[in-house]
Amino acid sequence: MDVGRHPLITLLAYSEIEDISGYIGNFHIKVRKKARYVNEVECTSCDECVDICPIVVPKEHQLGLASRKAIYIPFPQAVPAAYLIDIDACLGFNPIACGKCLEKCDKKCIDFDDQDKTIEFDVGSIIVATGMDVYDPTEFDEYGYTRFENVITSMEFEILSGPGGVTTGEVIRPTDRKVPKSIGFIQCVGSRCESRGSPYCSNICCMNTIKDTLLLKEYYHDIDCKVFYIDIRAFGKGFEDFYRRSKALGVEYIRGIPGDVIEDPDTKNLILTVENTTNGGIQKYELDMVILSVGLVPRYDASTIQRLLTLSTTSDGFLMEVHPKLTPIDAPTSGVFFAGCCEAPKDIKDSVTQASGAAARALTILSQEKVKIQALTATVDEDLCKFCGICADVCPYGAITVDIKAKIPAKVIEAACKGCGTCAAECRFDAIHMKHFNDDQFIAQIDAILEDNPEEKIIVFACNWCSYPGADLVGISRMQYPISPRIIRIMCTGRLSEKFILHALKLGAPIVLMSGCHPSDCHYIDAQQWAQLRIEKLWNKLERMGIRPERVQLEWISASEVGKFVKTMNELDELRKHVTKEEIEETKKILSKAKK
Repeated sequence: MDVGRHPLITLLAYSEIEDISGYIGNFHIKVRKKARYVNEVECTSCDECVDICPIVVPKEHQLGLASRKAIYIPFPQAVPAAYLIDIDACLGFNPIACGKCLEKCDKKCIDFDDQDKTIEFDVGSIIVATGMDVYDPTEFDEYGYTRFENVITSMEFEILSGPGGVTTGEVIRPTDRKVPKSIGFIQCVGSRCESRGSPYCSNICCMNTIKDTLLLKEYYHDIDCKVFYIDIRAFGKGFEDFYRRSKALGVEYIRGIPGDVIEDPDTKNLILTVENTTNGGIQKYELDMVILSVGLVPRYDASTIQRLLTLSTTSDGFLMEVHPKLTPIDAPTSGVFFAGCCEAPKDIKDSVTQASGAAARALTILSQEKVKIQALTATVDEDLCKFCGICADVCPYGAITVDIKAKIPAKVIEAACKGCGTCAAECRFDAIHMKHFNDDQFIAQIDAILEDNPEEKIIVFACNWCSYPGADLVGISRMQYPISPRIIRIMCTGRLSEKFILHALKLGAPIVLMSGCHPSDCHYIDAQQWAQLRIEKLWNKLERMGIRPERVQLEWISASEVGKFVKTMNELDELRKHVTKEEIEETKKILSKAKK
Protein backbone atom coordinates (compact mmCIF):
# COMPACT_ATOMS: atom_id res chain seq x y z
CA MET A 1 0.00 0.00 0.00
CA ASP A 2 2.91 2.33 0.73
CA VAL A 3 4.26 1.57 -2.74
CA GLY A 4 0.91 2.36 -4.31
CA ARG A 5 0.76 5.74 -2.55
CA HIS A 6 4.35 6.77 -3.22
CA PRO A 7 4.52 9.70 -5.72
CA LEU A 8 7.78 8.47 -7.28
CA ILE A 9 6.71 4.86 -7.77
CA THR A 10 4.56 3.66 -10.65
CA LEU A 11 2.80 0.42 -9.75
CA LEU A 12 1.69 -1.64 -12.76
CA ALA A 13 -0.62 -4.25 -11.25
CA TYR A 14 -2.22 -6.99 -13.36
CA SER A 15 0.49 -6.55 -16.00
CA GLU A 16 3.24 -8.63 -17.53
CA ILE A 17 6.51 -7.78 -19.25
CA GLU A 18 6.57 -8.66 -22.93
CA ASP A 19 10.04 -7.52 -23.93
CA ILE A 20 13.26 -6.13 -22.44
CA SER A 21 16.00 -4.68 -24.59
CA GLY A 22 19.04 -2.48 -24.06
CA TYR A 23 21.76 -2.65 -21.46
CA ILE A 24 22.84 -1.28 -18.08
CA GLY A 25 21.57 2.27 -17.62
CA ASN A 26 19.55 2.05 -20.84
CA PHE A 27 17.01 -0.75 -20.54
CA HIS A 28 13.84 -0.42 -22.60
CA ILE A 29 10.79 -2.20 -21.18
CA LYS A 30 7.58 -3.14 -22.96
CA VAL A 31 4.68 -4.06 -20.65
CA ARG A 32 1.24 -5.37 -21.48
CA LYS A 33 -1.27 -4.00 -18.98
CA LYS A 34 -4.15 -6.43 -19.06
CA ALA A 35 -7.71 -5.24 -19.37
CA ARG A 36 -9.47 -5.27 -15.98
CA TYR A 37 -12.89 -4.37 -17.46
CA VAL A 38 -13.34 -2.30 -14.29
CA ASN A 39 -12.17 1.28 -13.86
CA GLU A 40 -9.70 0.86 -10.98
CA VAL A 41 -9.75 4.59 -10.18
CA GLU A 42 -13.54 4.90 -9.86
CA CYS A 43 -14.21 1.52 -8.23
CA THR A 44 -14.94 1.78 -4.50
CA SER A 45 -15.10 -2.00 -3.80
CA CYS A 46 -18.71 -1.78 -2.69
CA ASP A 47 -19.32 -5.51 -3.35
CA GLU A 48 -22.73 -4.99 -4.97
CA CYS A 49 -21.49 -6.37 -8.28
CA VAL A 50 -20.17 -9.48 -6.52
CA ASP A 51 -23.46 -10.22 -4.83
CA ILE A 52 -25.34 -10.28 -8.11
CA CYS A 53 -22.74 -12.16 -10.22
CA PRO A 54 -24.06 -15.69 -11.02
CA ILE A 55 -20.67 -17.27 -11.89
CA VAL A 56 -18.75 -19.21 -9.24
CA VAL A 57 -15.24 -20.56 -9.89
CA PRO A 58 -12.40 -21.87 -7.65
CA LYS A 59 -10.36 -19.16 -5.95
CA GLU A 60 -6.70 -19.32 -7.02
CA HIS A 61 -5.39 -17.41 -4.01
CA GLN A 62 -6.72 -20.13 -1.71
CA LEU A 63 -5.68 -23.04 -3.94
CA GLY A 64 -9.25 -23.90 -4.85
CA LEU A 65 -10.32 -24.47 -1.22
CA ALA A 66 -12.70 -21.53 -1.56
CA SER A 67 -14.64 -20.00 -4.43
CA ARG A 68 -14.98 -16.57 -5.97
CA LYS A 69 -17.19 -14.84 -8.50
CA ALA A 70 -16.26 -13.89 -12.05
CA ILE A 71 -15.84 -10.32 -10.79
CA TYR A 72 -13.46 -10.31 -7.86
CA ILE A 73 -10.45 -8.87 -6.01
CA PRO A 74 -7.53 -11.31 -6.38
CA PHE A 75 -6.69 -11.27 -2.66
CA PRO A 76 -7.55 -9.05 0.34
CA GLN A 77 -4.29 -7.06 0.28
CA ALA A 78 -4.34 -6.42 -3.48
CA VAL A 79 -3.29 -2.97 -4.68
CA PRO A 80 -5.25 -1.30 -6.16
CA ALA A 81 -8.18 -2.46 -4.06
CA ALA A 82 -10.47 -2.56 -7.07
CA TYR A 83 -12.37 -5.37 -8.74
CA LEU A 84 -11.51 -6.99 -12.04
CA ILE A 85 -13.44 -9.37 -14.26
CA ASP A 86 -12.25 -12.85 -15.19
CA ILE A 87 -13.37 -12.50 -18.76
CA ASP A 88 -12.83 -16.20 -19.53
CA ALA A 89 -15.37 -17.16 -16.86
CA CYS A 90 -17.78 -14.25 -17.31
CA LEU A 91 -21.00 -14.89 -19.21
CA GLY A 92 -21.17 -11.31 -20.31
CA PHE A 93 -18.33 -11.25 -22.82
CA ASN A 94 -18.98 -13.30 -25.92
CA PRO A 95 -21.85 -13.30 -26.48
CA ILE A 96 -23.19 -10.73 -24.03
CA ALA A 97 -25.64 -12.83 -22.05
CA CYS A 98 -25.50 -11.39 -18.55
CA GLY A 99 -24.42 -7.82 -17.82
CA LYS A 100 -25.91 -7.93 -14.33
CA CYS A 101 -22.84 -6.37 -12.75
CA LEU A 102 -22.95 -3.55 -15.29
CA GLU A 103 -26.56 -2.79 -14.40
CA LYS A 104 -25.90 -2.96 -10.67
CA CYS A 105 -22.84 -0.65 -10.62
CA ASP A 106 -24.08 2.88 -9.78
CA LYS A 107 -20.72 4.47 -10.59
CA LYS A 108 -20.63 2.80 -14.03
CA CYS A 109 -17.11 1.46 -13.47
CA ILE A 110 -17.56 -1.62 -15.65
CA ASP A 111 -16.49 -1.45 -19.28
CA PHE A 112 -16.72 -4.66 -21.34
CA ASP A 113 -15.01 -2.87 -24.24
CA ASP A 114 -11.81 -2.43 -22.27
CA GLN A 115 -8.66 -3.60 -24.09
CA ASP A 116 -5.12 -4.58 -23.13
CA LYS A 117 -2.68 -1.67 -23.31
CA THR A 118 1.01 -1.66 -24.20
CA ILE A 119 3.21 0.61 -22.09
CA GLU A 120 6.84 1.34 -22.93
CA PHE A 121 9.43 3.08 -20.78
CA ASP A 122 13.17 3.22 -20.06
CA VAL A 123 14.92 2.25 -16.81
CA GLY A 124 18.51 2.22 -15.61
CA SER A 125 18.48 -1.01 -13.59
CA ILE A 126 16.23 -4.01 -13.00
CA ILE A 127 15.52 -6.03 -9.85
CA VAL A 128 14.18 -9.54 -10.38
CA ALA A 129 11.96 -10.57 -7.46
CA THR A 130 9.66 -13.10 -9.10
CA GLY A 131 9.63 -15.53 -6.17
CA MET A 132 9.15 -19.27 -6.44
CA ASP A 133 6.48 -21.96 -6.64
CA VAL A 134 5.74 -24.88 -4.33
CA TYR A 135 6.15 -28.50 -5.28
CA ASP A 136 3.09 -30.44 -6.45
CA PRO A 137 3.16 -33.72 -4.46
CA THR A 138 0.71 -35.57 -6.69
CA GLU A 139 3.43 -37.94 -7.95
CA PHE A 140 4.01 -39.10 -4.35
CA ASP A 141 1.05 -41.42 -4.77
CA GLU A 142 1.98 -43.49 -1.70
CA TYR A 143 0.94 -40.56 0.48
CA GLY A 144 -2.54 -40.49 -1.02
CA TYR A 145 -2.58 -36.81 -1.93
CA THR A 146 -5.68 -36.14 -4.10
CA ARG A 147 -6.93 -39.67 -3.18
CA PHE A 148 -7.48 -39.06 0.52
CA GLU A 149 -9.29 -35.88 1.48
CA ASN A 150 -7.52 -35.64 4.83
CA VAL A 151 -4.06 -35.51 3.23
CA ILE A 152 -3.23 -31.88 2.47
CA THR A 153 -0.12 -29.84 1.74
CA SER A 154 1.54 -27.34 4.06
CA MET A 155 0.31 -24.53 1.79
CA GLU A 156 -3.28 -25.75 2.09
CA PHE A 157 -2.87 -26.00 5.86
CA GLU A 158 -1.75 -22.35 5.94
CA ILE A 159 -4.97 -21.42 4.19
CA LEU A 160 -7.09 -23.50 6.60
CA SER A 161 -5.36 -22.17 9.71
CA GLY A 162 -5.00 -18.53 8.65
CA PRO A 163 -7.42 -15.91 9.94
CA GLY A 164 -8.31 -14.92 6.39
CA GLY A 165 -8.80 -18.51 5.27
CA VAL A 166 -11.90 -20.46 4.43
CA THR A 167 -12.46 -21.47 8.06
CA THR A 168 -11.49 -18.06 9.56
CA GLY A 169 -8.58 -19.63 11.39
CA GLU A 170 -10.22 -22.76 12.79
CA VAL A 171 -8.35 -25.96 11.97
CA ILE A 172 -10.81 -28.60 10.82
CA ARG A 173 -10.60 -31.98 9.15
CA PRO A 174 -11.85 -31.77 5.54
CA THR A 175 -13.97 -34.94 5.69
CA ASP A 176 -16.12 -34.25 8.77
CA ARG A 177 -15.38 -30.55 9.45
CA LYS A 178 -14.31 -31.38 13.01
CA VAL A 179 -11.17 -30.35 14.87
CA PRO A 180 -8.67 -33.21 14.41
CA LYS A 181 -7.32 -34.95 17.49
CA SER A 182 -4.04 -35.97 15.84
CA ILE A 183 -2.02 -34.50 12.97
CA GLY A 184 1.11 -35.82 11.31
CA PHE A 185 3.61 -33.76 9.34
CA ILE A 186 5.73 -35.49 6.68
CA GLN A 187 8.87 -33.52 5.91
CA CYS A 188 10.93 -33.18 2.72
CA VAL A 189 8.13 -33.98 0.26
CA GLY A 190 9.67 -32.97 -3.05
CA SER A 191 12.98 -31.95 -1.43
CA ARG A 192 16.20 -33.91 -0.89
CA CYS A 193 15.00 -36.61 -3.26
CA GLU A 194 16.91 -37.68 -6.37
CA SER A 195 14.19 -39.77 -8.03
CA ARG A 196 11.29 -37.33 -7.62
CA GLY A 197 11.10 -33.67 -6.83
CA SER A 198 14.38 -31.88 -6.18
CA PRO A 199 17.68 -33.04 -4.65
CA TYR A 200 18.27 -29.82 -2.70
CA CYS A 201 16.98 -28.72 0.71
CA SER A 202 14.20 -26.14 0.44
CA ASN A 203 15.50 -24.24 3.47
CA ILE A 204 12.21 -23.19 5.09
CA CYS A 205 10.21 -26.43 5.44
CA CYS A 206 11.51 -27.55 8.85
CA MET A 207 10.93 -24.22 10.55
CA ASN A 208 7.55 -23.79 8.87
CA THR A 209 6.44 -27.13 10.32
CA ILE A 210 7.77 -26.20 13.77
CA LYS A 211 5.83 -22.94 13.56
CA ASP A 212 2.65 -24.85 12.61
CA THR A 213 3.03 -27.25 15.54
CA LEU A 214 3.43 -24.34 17.96
CA LEU A 215 0.28 -22.69 16.62
CA LEU A 216 -1.65 -25.93 16.97
CA LYS A 217 -0.44 -26.48 20.54
CA GLU A 218 -1.30 -22.91 21.57
CA TYR A 219 -4.89 -23.05 20.30
CA TYR A 220 -5.62 -26.78 20.71
CA HIS A 221 -3.72 -27.97 23.80
CA ASP A 222 -4.87 -31.60 23.57
CA ILE A 223 -4.04 -32.10 19.90
CA ASP A 224 -1.43 -34.78 19.20
CA CYS A 225 1.25 -33.62 16.74
CA LYS A 226 3.82 -35.91 15.16
CA VAL A 227 6.60 -34.83 12.79
CA PHE A 228 8.25 -37.42 10.52
CA TYR A 229 11.60 -36.15 9.31
CA ILE A 230 15.00 -37.02 7.84
CA ASP A 231 16.76 -34.47 10.04
CA ILE A 232 15.70 -31.09 11.42
CA ARG A 233 17.65 -28.18 9.95
CA ALA A 234 17.17 -25.34 12.44
CA PHE A 235 20.24 -23.31 11.55
CA GLY A 236 19.01 -19.68 11.87
CA LYS A 237 19.16 -17.26 14.77
CA GLY A 238 16.89 -18.50 17.54
CA PHE A 239 15.68 -21.44 15.44
CA GLU A 240 17.07 -24.11 17.77
CA ASP A 241 15.21 -22.56 20.72
CA PHE A 242 12.09 -22.56 18.58
CA TYR A 243 12.59 -26.27 17.94
CA ARG A 244 13.14 -27.07 21.62
CA ARG A 245 10.04 -25.11 22.56
CA SER A 246 7.99 -27.24 20.18
CA LYS A 247 9.27 -30.46 21.74
CA ALA A 248 8.66 -29.11 25.23
CA LEU A 249 4.98 -28.62 24.37
CA GLY A 250 4.69 -32.31 23.55
CA VAL A 251 5.25 -32.45 19.79
CA GLU A 252 6.72 -35.87 18.94
CA TYR A 253 9.55 -35.89 16.41
CA ILE A 254 10.09 -39.27 14.71
CA ARG A 255 13.23 -39.73 12.64
CA GLY A 256 11.88 -41.58 9.64
CA ILE A 257 9.82 -40.89 6.52
CA PRO A 258 6.59 -42.92 6.07
CA GLY A 259 6.67 -45.55 3.36
CA ASP A 260 2.96 -45.28 2.63
CA VAL A 261 -0.32 -43.83 3.84
CA ILE A 262 -3.58 -45.78 3.75
CA GLU A 263 -7.08 -44.70 4.75
CA ASP A 264 -9.52 -46.45 7.02
CA PRO A 265 -12.73 -46.39 4.93
CA ASP A 266 -14.97 -46.19 8.00
CA THR A 267 -13.32 -43.52 10.15
CA LYS A 268 -11.39 -41.80 7.31
CA ASN A 269 -8.37 -41.92 9.61
CA LEU A 270 -4.93 -42.30 8.02
CA ILE A 271 -2.55 -45.12 8.87
CA LEU A 272 1.18 -44.47 8.34
CA THR A 273 3.88 -47.12 8.21
CA VAL A 274 7.24 -45.69 9.28
CA GLU A 275 10.72 -47.09 9.79
CA ASN A 276 12.03 -45.27 12.84
CA THR A 277 15.73 -44.90 12.04
CA THR A 278 16.51 -44.09 15.68
CA ASN A 279 15.63 -47.57 16.98
CA GLY A 280 15.43 -49.43 13.66
CA GLY A 281 11.84 -50.57 14.25
CA ILE A 282 8.82 -50.51 11.92
CA GLN A 283 5.95 -48.58 13.49
CA LYS A 284 2.37 -47.76 12.54
CA TYR A 285 0.54 -44.57 13.46
CA GLU A 286 -3.15 -43.75 13.09
CA LEU A 287 -3.81 -40.04 12.55
CA ASP A 288 -6.79 -37.82 11.75
CA MET A 289 -4.89 -35.67 9.26
CA VAL A 290 -1.58 -35.74 7.39
CA ILE A 291 0.17 -32.59 6.20
CA LEU A 292 2.80 -32.88 3.47
CA SER A 293 5.57 -30.34 3.97
CA VAL A 294 6.23 -29.56 0.32
CA GLY A 295 9.46 -28.02 -0.91
CA LEU A 296 10.13 -24.92 -2.96
CA VAL A 297 10.79 -25.08 -6.70
CA PRO A 298 11.70 -22.43 -9.29
CA ARG A 299 8.79 -20.59 -10.85
CA TYR A 300 7.29 -22.59 -13.69
CA ASP A 301 7.53 -19.51 -15.95
CA ALA A 302 11.12 -18.67 -14.93
CA SER A 303 12.32 -19.44 -18.46
CA THR A 304 10.52 -16.32 -19.70
CA ILE A 305 12.46 -14.02 -17.35
CA GLN A 306 15.65 -15.94 -18.14
CA ARG A 307 15.13 -15.33 -21.86
CA LEU A 308 14.17 -11.66 -21.53
CA LEU A 309 17.17 -10.74 -19.37
CA THR A 310 19.70 -13.25 -20.76
CA LEU A 311 20.20 -14.95 -17.41
CA SER A 312 21.53 -18.35 -16.48
CA THR A 313 20.32 -20.94 -14.01
CA THR A 314 22.00 -23.33 -11.63
CA SER A 315 21.51 -27.09 -11.85
CA ASP A 316 18.46 -26.83 -9.59
CA GLY A 317 16.72 -24.36 -11.92
CA PHE A 318 17.01 -21.18 -9.84
CA LEU A 319 18.59 -18.06 -11.34
CA MET A 320 22.36 -17.93 -10.98
CA GLU A 321 24.26 -14.97 -9.56
CA VAL A 322 27.68 -13.80 -10.76
CA HIS A 323 29.45 -15.22 -7.71
CA PRO A 324 27.80 -16.86 -4.70
CA LYS A 325 30.16 -15.18 -2.21
CA LEU A 326 31.59 -12.00 -3.74
CA THR A 327 28.56 -10.79 -5.72
CA PRO A 328 25.54 -12.76 -4.45
CA ILE A 329 23.00 -10.17 -5.62
CA ASP A 330 24.24 -9.32 -9.13
CA ALA A 331 23.02 -11.18 -12.19
CA PRO A 332 25.46 -12.03 -15.00
CA THR A 333 23.78 -9.28 -17.06
CA SER A 334 25.03 -5.91 -15.82
CA GLY A 335 22.38 -3.73 -14.19
CA VAL A 336 20.19 -6.69 -13.17
CA PHE A 337 19.93 -7.76 -9.52
CA PHE A 338 18.17 -10.53 -7.59
CA ALA A 339 15.95 -10.38 -4.52
CA GLY A 340 14.17 -13.21 -2.77
CA CYS A 341 13.53 -16.79 -3.82
CA CYS A 342 14.10 -16.31 -7.55
CA GLU A 343 17.79 -16.93 -6.78
CA ALA A 344 17.44 -19.73 -4.19
CA PRO A 345 15.03 -20.95 -1.49
CA LYS A 346 15.21 -18.66 1.51
CA ASP A 347 13.06 -17.44 4.40
CA ILE A 348 11.53 -13.99 4.89
CA LYS A 349 14.48 -12.59 6.81
CA ASP A 350 16.99 -13.52 4.10
CA SER A 351 14.62 -12.29 1.39
CA VAL A 352 14.28 -8.88 3.07
CA THR A 353 18.05 -8.67 3.53
CA GLN A 354 18.69 -9.47 -0.11
CA ALA A 355 16.01 -7.02 -1.23
CA SER A 356 17.73 -4.23 0.71
CA GLY A 357 21.02 -5.18 -0.92
CA ALA A 358 19.45 -5.25 -4.38
CA ALA A 359 17.97 -1.77 -3.86
CA ALA A 360 21.35 -0.46 -2.74
CA ARG A 361 23.11 -2.03 -5.73
CA ALA A 362 20.54 -0.53 -8.10
CA LEU A 363 21.08 2.91 -6.54
CA THR A 364 24.83 2.69 -7.17
CA ILE A 365 24.01 2.65 -10.87
CA LEU A 366 21.30 5.29 -10.82
CA SER A 367 23.50 7.68 -8.85
CA GLN A 368 26.25 7.72 -11.48
CA GLU A 369 26.38 9.56 -14.78
CA LYS A 370 28.65 6.93 -16.31
CA VAL A 371 29.26 3.27 -15.56
CA LYS A 372 32.76 1.84 -15.37
CA ILE A 373 33.36 -1.44 -17.19
CA GLN A 374 36.33 -3.75 -17.53
CA ALA A 375 38.57 -3.11 -20.54
CA LEU A 376 38.05 -6.63 -21.88
CA THR A 377 35.45 -5.91 -24.51
CA ALA A 378 35.34 -7.06 -28.11
CA THR A 379 35.85 -4.85 -31.16
CA VAL A 380 34.77 -5.44 -34.75
CA ASP A 381 36.83 -4.81 -37.89
CA GLU A 382 34.02 -3.69 -40.20
CA ASP A 383 36.15 -4.26 -43.31
CA LEU A 384 36.46 -7.96 -42.48
CA CYS A 385 32.89 -8.51 -41.25
CA LYS A 386 30.74 -10.58 -43.67
CA PHE A 387 27.41 -9.95 -41.85
CA CYS A 388 26.94 -13.68 -41.08
CA GLY A 389 25.48 -12.97 -37.63
CA ILE A 390 27.19 -15.90 -35.90
CA CYS A 391 28.76 -13.57 -33.32
CA ALA A 392 25.34 -12.22 -32.34
CA ASP A 393 23.95 -15.74 -32.00
CA VAL A 394 26.68 -16.96 -29.65
CA CYS A 395 26.97 -13.86 -27.46
CA PRO A 396 25.60 -14.83 -24.02
CA TYR A 397 24.65 -11.22 -23.24
CA GLY A 398 23.10 -10.11 -26.52
CA ALA A 399 25.81 -7.45 -26.70
CA ILE A 400 26.28 -7.72 -30.48
CA THR A 401 23.90 -6.43 -33.12
CA VAL A 402 24.15 -7.15 -36.85
CA ASP A 403 21.70 -6.60 -39.71
CA ILE A 404 22.16 -9.48 -42.14
CA LYS A 405 19.60 -8.28 -44.70
CA ALA A 406 20.86 -4.70 -44.81
CA LYS A 407 24.49 -5.95 -44.65
CA ILE A 408 25.32 -3.70 -41.73
CA PRO A 409 28.49 -4.92 -39.95
CA ALA A 410 28.35 -6.28 -36.44
CA LYS A 411 28.45 -3.74 -33.63
CA VAL A 412 29.44 -4.41 -30.03
CA ILE A 413 27.58 -2.66 -27.19
CA GLU A 414 30.52 -2.19 -24.85
CA ALA A 415 28.38 -1.59 -21.77
CA ALA A 416 26.81 -5.03 -22.20
CA CYS A 417 29.95 -6.92 -23.27
CA LYS A 418 31.70 -8.96 -20.54
CA GLY A 419 34.73 -9.99 -22.57
CA CYS A 420 34.19 -13.76 -22.62
CA GLY A 421 35.56 -13.86 -26.18
CA THR A 422 33.12 -16.44 -27.53
CA CYS A 423 32.32 -14.21 -30.49
CA ALA A 424 36.01 -13.87 -31.40
CA ALA A 425 36.50 -17.64 -31.25
CA GLU A 426 33.48 -18.32 -33.45
CA CYS A 427 34.17 -15.65 -36.08
CA ARG A 428 35.50 -17.40 -39.22
CA PHE A 429 36.77 -14.19 -40.79
CA ASP A 430 38.90 -12.88 -37.90
CA ALA A 431 36.73 -9.77 -37.85
CA ILE A 432 36.39 -9.66 -34.05
CA HIS A 433 39.30 -8.82 -31.78
CA MET A 434 39.50 -8.71 -28.00
CA LYS A 435 40.97 -5.89 -25.98
CA HIS A 436 43.51 -7.81 -23.91
CA PHE A 437 43.65 -11.60 -24.25
CA ASN A 438 43.91 -11.11 -28.01
CA ASP A 439 45.00 -13.72 -30.55
CA ASP A 440 48.59 -12.47 -30.87
CA GLN A 441 49.10 -12.72 -27.11
CA PHE A 442 47.93 -16.35 -27.04
CA ILE A 443 50.06 -17.30 -30.04
CA ALA A 444 53.10 -15.63 -28.45
CA GLN A 445 52.61 -17.61 -25.22
CA ILE A 446 52.29 -20.89 -27.12
CA ASP A 447 55.43 -20.08 -29.14
CA ALA A 448 57.40 -19.29 -25.98
CA ILE A 449 56.30 -22.43 -24.15
CA LEU A 450 57.09 -24.79 -27.06
CA GLU A 451 60.32 -23.16 -28.15
CA ASP A 452 62.45 -25.82 -26.41
CA ASN A 453 61.66 -29.52 -25.88
CA PRO A 454 57.97 -29.23 -26.84
CA GLU A 455 57.45 -33.00 -26.52
CA GLU A 456 57.94 -32.67 -22.75
CA LYS A 457 55.22 -30.05 -22.23
CA ILE A 458 51.44 -30.04 -22.00
CA ILE A 459 49.56 -26.90 -23.02
CA VAL A 460 46.76 -26.18 -20.52
CA PHE A 461 44.22 -23.48 -21.34
CA ALA A 462 42.61 -22.65 -17.97
CA CYS A 463 39.47 -20.58 -17.40
CA ASN A 464 40.11 -17.41 -15.41
CA TRP A 465 37.23 -18.03 -12.99
CA CYS A 466 37.49 -21.73 -12.12
CA SER A 467 40.38 -23.81 -13.42
CA TYR A 468 43.06 -21.11 -13.13
CA PRO A 469 42.21 -20.36 -9.45
CA GLY A 470 42.09 -24.16 -8.94
CA ALA A 471 45.67 -24.42 -10.22
CA ASP A 472 46.66 -21.54 -7.97
CA LEU A 473 45.10 -23.26 -4.97
CA VAL A 474 47.14 -26.39 -5.72
CA GLY A 475 50.29 -24.35 -5.21
CA ILE A 476 48.99 -22.68 -2.06
CA SER A 477 48.06 -26.12 -0.69
CA ARG A 478 51.60 -27.37 -1.38
CA MET A 479 50.30 -30.25 -3.47
CA GLN A 480 52.51 -31.88 -6.09
CA TYR A 481 51.84 -32.54 -9.77
CA PRO A 482 54.16 -33.10 -12.78
CA ILE A 483 56.18 -30.24 -14.27
CA SER A 484 54.99 -30.92 -17.82
CA PRO A 485 51.78 -28.79 -17.76
CA ARG A 486 52.16 -25.16 -18.87
CA ILE A 487 49.13 -23.05 -18.00
CA ILE A 488 47.79 -20.29 -20.24
CA ARG A 489 45.03 -18.21 -18.68
CA ILE A 490 41.95 -17.39 -20.75
CA MET A 491 38.88 -15.47 -19.60
CA CYS A 492 36.55 -18.30 -20.59
CA THR A 493 36.73 -21.59 -22.42
CA GLY A 494 34.41 -19.92 -24.91
CA ARG A 495 37.42 -17.80 -25.93
CA LEU A 496 39.50 -20.83 -26.97
CA SER A 497 39.72 -20.82 -30.74
CA GLU A 498 40.46 -23.94 -32.74
CA LYS A 499 43.51 -22.23 -34.25
CA PHE A 500 45.21 -21.98 -30.82
CA ILE A 501 44.98 -25.74 -30.34
CA LEU A 502 46.11 -26.55 -33.88
CA HIS A 503 48.99 -24.10 -33.55
CA ALA A 504 50.15 -25.84 -30.37
CA LEU A 505 49.98 -29.27 -32.05
CA LYS A 506 51.84 -27.95 -35.07
CA LEU A 507 54.66 -26.73 -32.83
CA GLY A 508 55.01 -30.18 -31.27
CA ALA A 509 52.77 -30.16 -28.20
CA PRO A 510 51.93 -33.79 -27.35
CA ILE A 511 48.79 -32.91 -25.33
CA VAL A 512 46.50 -29.87 -25.23
CA LEU A 513 43.94 -29.46 -22.43
CA MET A 514 40.99 -27.10 -22.33
CA SER A 515 39.73 -26.70 -18.76
CA GLY A 516 36.98 -24.49 -17.39
CA CYS A 517 33.86 -24.14 -15.27
CA HIS A 518 31.32 -26.89 -14.93
CA PRO A 519 28.36 -26.45 -17.33
CA SER A 520 26.06 -25.21 -14.56
CA ASP A 521 28.62 -22.77 -13.14
CA CYS A 522 29.82 -20.88 -16.22
CA HIS A 523 30.67 -17.29 -15.31
CA TYR A 524 29.46 -16.21 -18.75
CA ILE A 525 26.05 -17.92 -18.72
CA ASP A 526 26.42 -20.53 -21.51
CA ALA A 527 29.71 -19.57 -23.19
CA GLN A 528 31.39 -22.86 -22.23
CA GLN A 529 28.70 -24.78 -24.13
CA TRP A 530 29.95 -23.23 -27.36
CA ALA A 531 33.48 -24.22 -26.39
CA GLN A 532 32.37 -27.82 -25.90
CA LEU A 533 30.69 -27.91 -29.31
CA ARG A 534 33.83 -26.43 -30.84
CA ILE A 535 36.03 -29.12 -29.26
CA GLU A 536 33.70 -31.91 -30.35
CA LYS A 537 33.91 -30.67 -33.95
CA LEU A 538 37.70 -30.47 -33.62
CA TRP A 539 37.88 -34.08 -32.41
CA ASN A 540 36.05 -35.20 -35.57
CA LYS A 541 38.33 -33.05 -37.71
CA LEU A 542 41.50 -34.46 -36.14
CA GLU A 543 40.26 -38.01 -36.62
CA ARG A 544 39.65 -37.39 -40.31
CA MET A 545 43.16 -35.94 -40.62
CA GLY A 546 44.72 -38.99 -38.98
CA ILE A 547 45.59 -37.31 -35.67
CA ARG A 548 44.55 -38.97 -32.42
CA PRO A 549 41.67 -36.94 -30.88
CA GLU A 550 42.82 -38.09 -27.42
CA ARG A 551 45.65 -35.59 -27.67
CA VAL A 552 43.10 -32.79 -27.22
CA GLN A 553 41.44 -33.11 -23.83
CA LEU A 554 38.46 -31.35 -22.26
CA GLU A 555 37.91 -31.25 -18.50
CA TRP A 556 35.65 -29.20 -16.22
CA ILE A 557 37.48 -28.28 -12.99
CA SER A 558 36.14 -25.76 -10.48
CA ALA A 559 38.27 -23.53 -8.26
CA SER A 560 37.73 -25.78 -5.24
CA GLU A 561 38.50 -29.08 -6.96
CA VAL A 562 42.19 -29.17 -6.12
CA GLY A 563 42.30 -32.95 -6.00
CA LYS A 564 40.69 -33.25 -9.41
CA PHE A 565 43.20 -30.80 -10.88
CA VAL A 566 46.16 -32.79 -9.56
CA LYS A 567 44.62 -36.08 -10.72
CA THR A 568 43.97 -34.66 -14.20
CA MET A 569 47.55 -33.40 -14.52
CA ASN A 570 48.95 -36.78 -13.48
CA GLU A 571 46.74 -38.59 -15.99
CA LEU A 572 47.70 -36.22 -18.79
CA ASP A 573 51.40 -36.65 -17.99
CA GLU A 574 50.99 -40.41 -18.31
CA LEU A 575 49.20 -39.87 -21.64
CA ARG A 576 52.01 -37.56 -22.77
CA LYS A 577 54.56 -40.32 -22.25
CA HIS A 578 52.72 -42.47 -24.79
CA VAL A 579 52.90 -39.80 -27.51
CA THR A 580 56.07 -40.63 -29.45
CA LYS A 581 58.35 -38.21 -31.25
CA GLU A 582 57.42 -39.92 -34.53
CA GLU A 583 53.74 -39.22 -33.89
CA ILE A 584 54.49 -35.58 -33.09
CA GLU A 585 56.54 -35.18 -36.29
CA GLU A 586 53.75 -36.79 -38.33
CA THR A 587 51.26 -34.39 -36.78
CA LYS A 588 53.43 -31.44 -37.77
CA LYS A 589 53.54 -32.63 -41.38
CA ILE A 590 49.78 -33.19 -41.54
CA LEU A 591 48.97 -29.75 -40.14
CA SER A 592 51.53 -28.02 -42.37
CA LYS A 593 49.98 -29.60 -45.46
CA ALA A 594 46.46 -28.84 -44.22
CA LYS A 595 47.31 -25.15 -43.87
CA LYS A 596 48.71 -25.00 -47.38
